[in-house]
Amino acid sequence: MDHKTFEHLVKEKYDSLSSGQKKVAEYLIAQLEEAAFSTAVKIGRKVDVSETTVIRLSYALGFSGFSEMQENIQKQLLKNNSYPHAPSSPESMADIEEERSEYARAVEHDINIMRQTLHQLDMHEIGKIADAFMQADRVLVVGSRASYAAAYWFSIALGTLRENVEVTAPAGDVFEKLCDLTEKSVVFAISFPRYSKETLHVAEGAKEQGVTLISATDRILSPIGRISDYILTTEDANSLAPVMSLLYAVVSAINLKYKDRTRARQQRLEQMYSRHEVYVE
Repeated sequence: MDHKTFEHLVKEKYDSLSSGQKKVAEYLIAQLEEAAFSTAVKIGRKVDVSETTVIRLSYALGFSGFSEMQENIQKQLLKNNSYPHAPSSPESMADIEEERSEYARAVEHDINIMRQTLHQLDMHEIGKIADAFMQADRVLVVGSRASYAAAYWFSIALGTLRENVEVTAPAGDVFEKLCDLTEKSVVFAISFPRYSKETLHVAEGAKEQGVTLISATDRILSPIGRISDYILTTEDANSLAPVMSLLYAVVSAINLKYKDRTRARQQRLEQMYSRHEVYVE
């Protein structure tokens, strides 16, 4: 059994476990180091189950008892810390370090961009953008190609805060949706290099109809930035992290400024999610 991780064993047997055993298993997976050296009594107290439930979990997972299950976890931790499969030659270790350095540089780059974006945020402007989103009769979120993932996430997030939010599908019925908008509507366009012509055309169509245009882009003078009523900017979109961070700031501002309205909608949604079993848990 040593070749299987504790997590893998739990996954295999999870459906057959009792509710109490599932609670213990989930706790142990989240706290493996504590599980490796704690007692069954202490673990039971932490999870609010009996010591017997903890011991029965070990039997359910195929161990002879709690001690063997704990020994399995200890061996797993030791194995993870010793990197037994890591190449030992200087050349291989150098390659690994180079890969780690490259990964670290990519993460640091995103962190620096997000810090810079935070420092440049105009909270007064964010407040006006929050007002525009919440006072509109409808909101159409637009994002093509690489920007579609961020557009889709934002439409879902905004849709939990207010009604009548739509997102345009790639190569979908964007102009049909645009035709239904009024001067009280908002189009939110996400556009980063390489700029999509489709997104720009939709933004231009919105302006022609007198629709308020809000954009998330990399600079004020980007093709879409030049025609927008409100602009959210972050310098680099080589990764989604800075863009998502910017969009999350808007969602947070709306939640803060319109908390009574958003809470009421979220409560109605939660009731519906529960009634239709939308989420697993």
